[in-house]
Amino acid sequence: MKINMKRTTKETSIDLSIDIEGKGNYTIDTGIGFFNHMLESLSKHSGIDLEIKAKGDLDVDFHHTVEDVGILLGKAFKKSVEDKNIARYGYAIIPMDEALVLTSVDICNRAFLNYDCRLTGTIGSFDTELIEEFFRAFVNNASIVLHIKQLYGTNKHHIAEAIFKSTAHSLKMAIKPTEGILSTKGTL
Repeated sequence: MKINMKRTTKETSIDLSIDIEGKGNYTIDTGIGFFNHMLESLSKHSGIDLEIKAKGDLDVDFHHTVEDVGILLGKAFKKSVEDKNIARYGYAIIPMDEALVLTSVDICNRAFLNYDCRLTGTIGSFDTELIEEFFRAFVNNASIVLHIKQLYGTNKHHIAEAIFKSTAHSLKMAIKPTEGILSTKGTL
């Protein structure tokens, strides 16, 4: 089922749709080329259809746009998995040439991010610290647990791409339909 959401602040305006039962189709325009590329990878590798149109105060910097996309994507994801019997857990170890990243997710209605990556500086004009900001906003609003660990790597682009692709494959595993609720409590 496709979920449509909007978010408008003084700093950003975002229209987003998500379909976790999709095929990994995407139309993404955030005004930030590298961020678009990462979100496209997230969509393609997770099988989640994404449409994102974001306008932000990019003349200031990319922070508000990246964080607000994470907030809205998290809210839409949370709504997408409500009342669904899903596998709940997922994990992946993804290489990108010399880089290797491990991720693990629990869709559990609790928010926690462990981000253990050694990324500093920029990729083009994109501040690598914004990757953690995006995932923190996504996790907090999706109410999921996500662990991201860079095992090794030196090329910033490869590390970043491995982060997004590994997260995508973890999510793909976790949203698979299953019988019943995977919790001894009977609810997440």
